[in-house]
Amino acid sequence: MAHSLLVMKFGGTNMQDAGAVRHSASLAARSIREGVRVVVVVSAMAGVTNQLLRLADAAEKGDIAAANDEIAALRTRHFAAAQDLGAAPDRETVREIRELHETLRQAVYGVYLLRELTARSRDLIVAFGERLSAPLMQVALEGQGVRAHHLSGGQAGIVTDSHFGNARPLPGSYERIHDRLGGLLGAGVTPVVAGFMGETESGAITTLGRGGTDFSATIIGKALGADEVWAWKDVDGVMSADPRVVREARNIEVLSYGEVMELAYFGAKVLHPLAVTPLRESGIPLRVKSAADPGFPGTLVQEESHNEPGHPVKAVTAIRGVSLINVSGAGALGVPEVVASLFSAIARENITLLMVSQSSSMSNVSLAVQGVDARRTLAALRGSVTGELQVEDKGGVAVLAIVGAGMRGQKGVAARLFGALAQHDINILMISQGSSELNISVAIEEPQVESATRAVHAAFALGERATAAD
Repeated sequence: MAHSLLVMKFGGTNMQDAGAVRHSASLAARSIREGVRVVVVVSAMAGVTNQLLRLADAAEKGDIAAANDEIAALRTRHFAAAQDLGAAPDRETVREIRELHETLRQAVYGVYLLRELTARSRDLIVAFGERLSAPLMQVALEGQGVRAHHLSGGQAGIVTDSHFGNARPLPGSYERIHDRLGGLLGAGVTPVVAGFMGETESGAITTLGRGGTDFSATIIGKALGADEVWAWKDVDGVMSADPRVVREARNIEVLSYGEVMELAYFGAKVLHPLAVTPLRESGIPLRVKSAADPGFPGTLVQEESHNEPGHPVKAVTAIRGVSLINVSGAGALGVPEVVASLFSAIARENITLLMVSQSSSMSNVSLAVQGVDARRTLAALRGSVTGELQVEDKGGVAVLAIVGAGMRGQKGVAARLFGALAQHDINILMISQGSSELNISVAIEEPQVESATRAVHAAFALGERATAAD
């Protein structure tokens, strides 16, 4: 079908060096030549976000030499890419890249002097990755004869709350984005937006959480009423399992918004868990496409799920590095207030719960959290629970989830899951099934996660092409 407006998002691997940026620009230019208006949203070059986090930590610890070495390496990498893309040294874009590095150096020096890295300064520093890659994309597009203009997330109109590190767009963003980007598009200019970032009403830079460039793209898609949002990745689309673990994993042609949210939530590194929310409200489809094989349709994400008879499960995914926190104590947990105080203690700390289960005798509540949150969770719970409760932590756990809207009302899905795990001697530590019936998740020992994923993928025959749908 002919599109009139597309938002195209390019991930870190598709921006990792001049060759990748040039190829990404050619994918956008191809649609632009066909008369489609395109907004390009870019991630940082691969590895840069982690580098920025590392150098911020080094500065906080007082190791300014290490931080400066990393900044110099970043500078060299971005300059080399700009040069390779054909930017002359005296060009405006190159000057901007130089100025951005100088600003980054000053921000990092401030952290070093204060020996304090706040959530706000971390956001400022980490957002430089996208701010530096956007000018490179502009140069690459201009090299292909496309008029382009790069903007930070805030300049593009993404206004957020001040929840640094995990900010959410404010409702006013949509109108602002529509005005700012609509103006450029109207003038025949392709906007290149630095993804993953926005700014507060007062102009402080915020980030939208890990993988937030997808979220930027879908916010912009909703604001402009795009025909589709295309997320270009280095994979064929959304896969039935991690292809590095399961050789037979295959692309899933159609997923519903709900299924993708479950997959993202349970660790499939496909999309930011909130990325589909702006689209869900406006019914705009999202397509996950492979930059290596642009002709391949990839995965279409839309409102309706596409259920194939006999294939209730679409994918299996796993989160590693999980801790199980057990709260036990005879009788005390029968009191609703006690459970309520546990949850409010966790909410205050802003900790994400992956799974929750409570035994019927009420003497035990188990919570699964990311391992990095375990210490904070323990401290929060110990501070809020009364003396007769024990809180203990078991690390080295993984959460495995099967996802598919076809499970709703299907008998025997859980039996098949547990049977496959039992057959491979995989011990189940905890079970949870959402009432939405889009997923069943189990906690298992982390060393068994790969064999468990393979066993479950095989048990549901996820590697086999279902009979031609439609």
